[in-house]
Amino acid sequence: MKPAVHNIRPQRRADYTLGIVLKDNDGVVINLTGAQVLAQVWDKKRTTKYGDFTVTVSDPTTGAVELLLPYTITTSLPAEARYDVMVLRLGGLREYYLEGIVRPSEGYTAPA
Repeated sequence: MKPAVHNIRPQRRADYTLGIVLKDNDGVVINLTGAQVLAQVWDKKRTTKYGDFTVTVSDPTTGAVELLLPYTITTSLPAEARYDVMVLRLGGLREYYLEGIVRPSEGYTAPA
């Protein structure tokens, strides 16, 4: 399984959400029933972990997933990082379905 590539540009100091539908390389939707979905942000060398996305499988049978990167993480992201999405299936199979570069956009408004 070769992961799809989707670069993201979250605003600093704001929650970032991304709705996705996971599909295999042939475009067939992945049934996520019983599976666990993980997503994390790291530096390119994978020596510094910046944080975890909150992952919600909104419809397992259609592969629909909601990713949330909270403002507590977007606030401290560097100019460039990497993320990916891994599916852990029943039986132990682990596959990456999505990966990309994270390049935050500077947000200027901040609550007091």
